[in-house]
Amino acid sequence: MTIYHFVGIKGSGMSALAQILHDMDYHVQGSDVEKHFFTQIALEQSGIKILPFNEDNIQPGMTIIAGNAFPDTHEEIQRAMELGLPIVRYHRFLGDFMENFTSVAITGAHGKTSTTGLLAHVIKGAKPTSFLIGDGTGKGHKEAEYFVFEACEYRRHFLSYFPDYAIMTNIDFDHPDYFANLEDVFSAFQEMAWQVKKGIIACGDDEQLQKIQAKVPVVFYGFAEENDFQARNVVKSTNGTTFDVFVRNTFYHTFSIPAYGDHNVLNALGVIALCNYEGIDAKIIEEQLNTFSGVKRRFSEKEIGGQVIIDDYAHHPTEIKATIQAANQKYPDRDIIAVFQPHTFTRTQTFLQEFADSLSEADKVYLCEIFGSARENHGKLSIENLQEKINGAEIITEEDTSELTKYENGVIIFMGAGDIQKFQEAYEKKIN
Repeated sequence: MTIYHFVGIKGSGMSALAQILHDMDYHVQGSDVEKHFFTQIALEQSGIKILPFNEDNIQPGMTIIAGNAFPDTHEEIQRAMELGLPIVRYHRFLGDFMENFTSVAITGAHGKTSTTGLLAHVIKGAKPTSFLIGDGTGKGHKEAEYFVFEACEYRRHFLSYFPDYAIMTNIDFDHPDYFANLEDVFSAFQEMAWQVKKGIIACGDDEQLQKIQAKVPVVFYGFAEENDFQARNVVKSTNGTTFDVFVRNTFYHTFSIPAYGDHNVLNALGVIALCNYEGIDAKIIEEQLNTFSGVKRRFSEKEIGGQVIIDDYAHHPTEIKATIQAANQKYPDRDIIAVFQPHTFTRTQTFLQEFADSLSEADKVYLCEIFGSARENHGKLSIENLQEKINGAEIITEEDTSELTKYENGVIIFMGAGDIQKFQEAYEKKIN
């Protein structure tokens, strides 16, 4: 029996794939750095062996799945080469793996993780489904007919995939360290679109996506009249959102989601369109939408004392705006306090004014030092450059979060893609 050894098993896609193979009764183990990552919790619960990096981990008879972050010069990959073992890069393995199912790639600059989680939840109400989510969650089903997975545009990784369907949520300029501009991002999505085999479900409210060409049908969803799947009569409350769906101007069904903000209506519409296209009953879609509890680090909330503490992965101006909008829908009578840690110097520099504008929609803003990556040249940029553009913004440190205690009835949103959790943990420790 083949042993799959994952080099870099704590990566979010890698850990999810390891869980899928484990669930399908394959023998799985992996290695990584010793630092603790949240992705290892699920691996440990499944009893998957995690070893520290060491060339001796590599034994004859193994198949090596290598994480994208590790070069061919890595000691374990070198040893595997010496032993003549098969070595497959993560996205190449995934590309081959999905051939066994009806595969659905979820891609877009924003909303991928939430939409992947939602689609997996809805579709498994109808048919056995395996899924891989970018928050490190993966589930394999031995009888799976569908494979739902998150596909990232960064470094054009998603071009390794030839899925049956793609849901495209939006096209936005989010990785200025790799893409030159919005046109460059569009070209990557356009190339991906040519690779889809059965159909594309795209958000028609997105100007860029309206220009996508394909060899397969493109079905549009959104709020605007000209979409194939349109949301009308949207009712927002503090409990969630209800809306009617019209398919090419004919009433189809009414749906409710326990989620907030327009972006979540759009994510649900994409899921509804795909399921309708695959002939899944509207009643099943309705029931499953209603019971979806969300994915990790997307508007994850808890109450401490009189305050609501929200953890969210928002790291782009579009996402920050959507998260604050959702908080205002759920908590219309409370102050919304944004605690934001910018992620990468290049992104902060590129969107400095847009970050200031989107954060200004909160009632009060606290900023944390920029979370930079080792490969960046950060020049003279500092968090003060962002602070200057936001009225009344203050800088907060992990050592001193006491300022936040004064918002007795406040909703405090910790946002970012770096290690913003450490600020939240420090604050929770303080108030507990």
